[in-house]
Amino acid sequence: MFSRALKPVAAVAAQNGAKNFSTSSQRNFKVVVAGASGGIGQPLALLIKQNPLVTRLALYDIAPVTPGVAVDLSHMDTPAAVTGHKGPEELSAAIKDADVVVIPAGVPRKPGMTRDDLFNTNASIVRDMAASIAKNAPKAIVAIITNPVNSMVPIASEVLKKAGVYDPNRVLGVTTLDVVRAATFIGEINGVDPRTVQIPVIGGHSGVTIIPLLSQSQPAVKLTDQGKIEALTKRIQEAGTEVVKAKAGGGSATLSMAHAGARLTGSVLRGLNGESNVIECAYVKSSLTEATYFANPLVLGKNGVEKNLGYGKLNAYEQGLLKAAIPELLKNIKTGEDFAKK
Repeated sequence: MFSRALKPVAAVAAQNGAKNFSTSSQRNFKVVVAGASGGIGQPLALLIKQNPLVTRLALYDIAPVTPGVAVDLSHMDTPAAVTGHKGPEELSAAIKDADVVVIPAGVPRKPGMTRDDLFNTNASIVRDMAASIAKNAPKAIVAIITNPVNSMVPIASEVLKKAGVYDPNRVLGVTTLDVVRAATFIGEINGVDPRTVQIPVIGGHSGVTIIPLLSQSQPAVKLTDQGKIEALTKRIQEAGTEVVKAKAGGGSATLSMAHAGARLTGSVLRGLNGESNVIECAYVKSSLTEATYFANPLVLGKNGVEKNLGYGKLNAYEQGLLKAAIPELLKNIKTGEDFAKK
């Protein structure tokens, strides 16, 4: 069973009839949102501010508005103390002693652009973030949202390796949005609450590398026609483009990505806090396939990835999807590693 995001603090408070959100088992977690003033960063920070496991929230961005975003969030009546950090000269202070660093920083996709088109700008951003993490918070769990995720995770990993602080269990690519979308679309088809749908999505986070395992969906997808199964698979794979087109030049998926990023961050924190059986899909260092990085269900714990659960039995169609994904993943991974080695 896949983990679900924590309920908003306000809802928890209402249920408890109290304004004191702290718990005796809660640890003092610091979370950093790097790219906090952007289209993903602001709603992501808003959601993380509501998480009762967060007592320190550091917002970093190069945008002038960043200190104001921090002040705005600091007025929320939830426990996390918020600090704002603007520009490269304040990056170290933002990252210092972080438990989790979530990175949505980068340029968004526009119509006609692929995630790979974002590579050069975003690769430099992730490289610099990873270098600061290596120096200021080498034990932090790093959750990378910046696209193309398939290449960004290898870049961060190589930078951390060079610094001698790399732990593959602590570097995750956020593919949660693919899981969220798959559950949403299946919920629509089945006529059920999408929060009741459990569906693993494996591979990577772009196009053909996104492999929804519809045969493993719980409840089962109410589709028997192979053509409709293929159409649903294609929709999940191209859902990001669906948003880009619908926004007509106004950006890419921001709100749904913030929701997905907050869900993964919440699950990482729950694992760090000692909760058992916290399971999410994420893109991590892997030996499951030829691709040295791969997304699939993982158990999250006190040291990041506690156990890789693999991807189970695939049907013939899904095996074909995996076969098509591997060459693209290999190319994406090599692109990231080559950049980091320059």
